[in-house]
Amino acid sequence: MKLTTQKRLAASILKCSEKRIVFDTDALESIAESITKEDIRQLIKEGVIVKTPVKGISRVRANRRLAQRRKGRQQGSGTRKGTRNARLPHKEAWMNKIRSQRKHLTELRETEVVSGSDYRDLYRKAKGGFFRSKRHINLYIDEHNMRRKD
Repeated sequence: MKLTTQKRLAASILKCSEKRIVFDTDALESIAESITKEDIRQLIKEGVIVKTPVKGISRVRANRRLAQRRKGRQQGSGTRKGTRNARLPHKEAWMNKIRSQRKHLTELRETEVVSGSDYRDLYRKAKGGFFRSKRHINLYIDEHNMRRKD
């Protein structure tokens, strides 16, 4: 039994490829008898002729990998393409560091932990790259007794 015509008609009605058209094996005789588009439409309405859904690409593996990356995994040397400087340029690293240090110094001055002259001194040291981090600034303040005692 040749049903290529029926398959072609169903594909044109359902606006898809002939590969995606599936016939109900129990009703093959009634499908063979239907020769017009109206007959095919009736069979589609009855559920004898069905269009299979489009197969997509599964995102399961990609989502799993993404979840691991959010946790900080899968960032080893095998994954990296650029040099350390290309991934975080020296200038950007410096900008991040100096901005956080300057913000910290401003907070210290506003809360009157350090005096204005000490703040100036610390600010210049920060600009010169003397401090490694905010923690280093606090250590320096404690070592040199710059913390105000009220």
